[in-house]
Amino acid sequence: MSQLRFPHNFIWGVATAAPQIEGAAFDDGKGPSVWDMFSRVPGKILNGDTLDVACDHYHRYRDDIALMVKLGVKHYRLSIAWPRIYPQGRGAVNQPGIDFYNRLIDALLDKGITPWVTMFHWDLPQSLEDEGGWRVRGIVDSFGNYADTIVKAYGDRVKNWITLNEIFCFTRLGYGTGLKAPGAKEPEAVVNQTFHHALLCHGHGVRAVREHGRRGARVGLTDNPAVSIPVTASERDIAATREAFIDDNTRVLEPLFNGRYHPRYLRAGGANAPRVQKGDFDLITLPTDFLGLNLYTGTYVRAGRRGQRYERLAFPANHPRADSPWLSLAPQTMYWGTRLVTDLYGDRPLYITENGAGYDDLPPVDGEVIDLHRREYVRNCLRELHDAIHDGVPVRGYFLWSFMDNYEWEDGYQRRFGIVYNDFATQKRTPKLSAKWYSEVMKANALV
Repeated sequence: MSQLRFPHNFIWGVATAAPQIEGAAFDDGKGPSVWDMFSRVPGKILNGDTLDVACDHYHRYRDDIALMVKLGVKHYRLSIAWPRIYPQGRGAVNQPGIDFYNRLIDALLDKGITPWVTMFHWDLPQSLEDEGGWRVRGIVDSFGNYADTIVKAYGDRVKNWITLNEIFCFTRLGYGTGLKAPGAKEPEAVVNQTFHHALLCHGHGVRAVREHGRRGARVGLTDNPAVSIPVTASERDIAATREAFIDDNTRVLEPLFNGRYHPRYLRAGGANAPRVQKGDFDLITLPTDFLGLNLYTGTYVRAGRRGQRYERLAFPANHPRADSPWLSLAPQTMYWGTRLVTDLYGDRPLYITENGAGYDDLPPVDGEVIDLHRREYVRNCLRELHDAIHDGVPVRGYFLWSFMDNYEWEDGYQRRFGIVYNDFATQKRTPKLSAKWYSEVMKANALV
């Protein structure tokens, strides 16, 4: 039986985020986050679910680590809850919060699991939001102080750092559409400024790792680019796809790697373009060691007609999709997302920091959850990733989202992305078929 083998030393892992799994939302001095508050607004979250308990990982982390060991997990992407470290966003450090992550990191290392730590995964302290949140430039100093604190506290053991997760989601969707916390609907000029402030915070995260990290420390950003997929492999369709990709991702990738906002973006924004101060791009473009990509779905593009540079094609109503309404299943996203980033922004190490599929999985039957739908989608994505690596794209690792079912933001607990089923009433964990399959992939470093 043939195998699709991955490169030697390829990183395989699983991923979670603090607000989605920890629970203990108000325990041991933790302050409220914007998601703690947003989840209490009637009608914002499916079924009115809150993050109060989530997966109770705060109290059950040792059992969860034992399950990771059983599945053969060697790398684990997690995040630190900013309001657990600074309940007010800044000011006095909450020592019990510092202590929790010390215990968690030590427990992972004791079991041979390498932590990959995300500094910010959407849980902004509510007190900072009350002062303006990502709208105001003051958040940059607050984040810089927070980044300094956690790198000093954990940098002797944590070597892999991710500054921010998915800027688009906590800015555009949090302050533009109102879909995510804090649920604001601001003018375009304000939304564009939130992007800029987030990029400055990323720069401070890089600076903190360079100043306080130990030998071998690495740092990068995780982005969720809007991926364009050419309808055909013709030169015209691929060229059109590149144009669409630049337009869709200029707010993050262009300043990050080219030290500017793309002229097309500035022309389109006009008076709504971000306000930039002297030295901003020096901070934003501090050299990183890798780029993390969260790749789930894409949009098909072809060469434009009637003078258009490109044309997007809508998914037909009967195109395969997950139960998460935004997740049309397009495995080619994995190939083109990594290739376009490399073609346009340079040959640097890439890590897939999230990929998976959300379904309304049914409870276990006879101790099993047969999630063939998830297994097949992830398998197809990994085939595309293998093709990209074969074609020279420098992908160094893959983290499956998610280790276990958790709080799926505005979809509450209904949408399940985990390879481990979580009964939220009893907190019993049951590995799904996909977990057992992925365990073999990690062990073999290959698709069979």
